[in-house]
Amino acid sequence: MDIRALAPGEEPGTPRRTDPAADVREALRGWVDALPAATAVAAGYHFGWLDEEGRPTDRPGGKLLRPLLVRACAEAAGGDPADAAEAAVAAELVHAATLLHDDIIDGDRLRHHRPTAWDVFGAPRAMLTGDALLAQAFRVLAARPAAHTARSVAVLAEAVTRMAEGEAMDIAFESRDDVSPAEYTAMAEAKSGALVSAACELGALAGGGDERAARALAAFGLRLGLAGQITDDLLGLFGDPGATGKPIGSDLLSAKKSHPVVCALASGTPAGERLRALVAGGTAREDLPEATRLVAEAGGREQSARAAAEHTEHAVAALTAAGLRADAVTRMTGIADFVLHRTV
Repeated sequence: MDIRALAPGEEPGTPRRTDPAADVREALRGWVDALPAATAVAAGYHFGWLDEEGRPTDRPGGKLLRPLLVRACAEAAGGDPADAAEAAVAAELVHAATLLHDDIIDGDRLRHHRPTAWDVFGAPRAMLTGDALLAQAFRVLAARPAAHTARSVAVLAEAVTRMAEGEAMDIAFESRDDVSPAEYTAMAEAKSGALVSAACELGALAGGGDERAARALAAFGLRLGLAGQITDDLLGLFGDPGATGKPIGSDLLSAKKSHPVVCALASGTPAGERLRALVAGGTAREDLPEATRLVAEAGGREQSARAAAEHTEHAVAALTAAGLRADAVTRMTGIADFVLHRTV
């Protein structure tokens, strides 16, 4: 079984490979290549399969976490992962669009060890490419209408709306030094958890799951998205830039209130107060090593690692009483473990 969606113009019954990642990438390329040429080049560069001149590269793509979750959730709900093909591609298109927009908003110039799309093509073109990918995601969902199509479109649209609100909250936090862990959680649930939750619910719907299964898988996705965002935050401060492909400390430089920083500032410790004074008005690049040390000394690193683990545990617990297929739940537990312990 595979999860490849039909690309524009492809006929049903076309022979298919069985590697889910390869099949998703092929389907993504088909849908991206259907965009206007300039947009397709910028998008292809962002996905990693083109260089800035539109020439093919052999760079690996992203982790495709969301399409794999769509597939696993369709199977967990008792369906055929092949029936979730369009949902898998749509979820990844939305994810790619948000990364294009995030890089512009955050001013990030490096992703996956090379310049970001906006740095290469300019912010307007990158922003509009993200908009086009969002539109294409909904076109994919509508390409092969089924009983669950209307609800799937509504689920994905709600996720995009929540992500926009989460991004707005994240930006607003930059001018504050009193963001609480609870406020961070509300922001991250919207900015990151919403799409992972939607991907899981889309998989449940495509797999013919009942309401109980859809709710359980959506709850799994929400918690997993939170764990993933906190892990991202930890890697942004304490990860290996050779593995992540992004410079360490960029969140501190841009005054982002990542989870370790929020926990450190709320710790009431001397190190937390020294950190507050150090980052007031913005963190200078030469102060990054000291700021990072203070985050850890104030307990931010430890608290974030513990929070990510707890969210992962809650995610897995959401699966246990929903009548889901045991083998698929085992695979989903493995995905959750990867999200928690990844280094890239």
